[in-house]
Amino acid sequence: MERTMTKAWDGLVYIGTSVDGQVARPDGSLDWLLSRGEAAGDAGYSTFMERVDVILMGRATYEVVSGFEPWPYAETPVVVLSTTLTDGQDDRVRVVRSLEEASDLFHSMRAGGVYVDGASTIQSCLAAGWVDELTISQVPVLIGAGIPLFRMLPHDVDLVLERSVVLGGGMVQTTYRVQHS
Repeated sequence: MERTMTKAWDGLVYIGTSVDGQVARPDGSLDWLLSRGEAAGDAGYSTFMERVDVILMGRATYEVVSGFEPWPYAETPVVVLSTTLTDGQDDRVRVVRSLEEASDLFHSMRAGGVYVDGASTIQSCLAAGWVDELTISQVPVLIGAGIPLFRMLPHDVDLVLERSVVLGGGMVQTTYRVQHS
């Protein structure tokens, strides 16, 4: 997908991975992240969320977080990118079918910061040129198999290192700015 849609917001990624680049186990489980992530504390998440006006996630990520109690995004609108979910099934989210529909919605919301979450959605947004910043927190564990953060991209994505810090529990957090051509 080419970067053809005009956007007036920053696409922001904030995600945890294993050292081998997995965002979840093959079944979607985050046990390895949740059990080790506590040692890192907030890891800058609260500060990050101050920049977020809306969250865009895919169906698989939504299905994992929909069972969290309490709902972790109480004050932030959540948009789910899905061709299979029906809008209106969950009052906490809005379902869109395409990036174009999401773009129209974000424009109408006057969004400034869009938190892009979920491996497939991050991939689609990278391909579309929608990601402006990547913050990746590596948890010191190899899980061997799972859902990789990065797969095939239609083109190189050039990154500039903004910062890298060591967090509690040996977690390393790195933030990159995406260089758009």
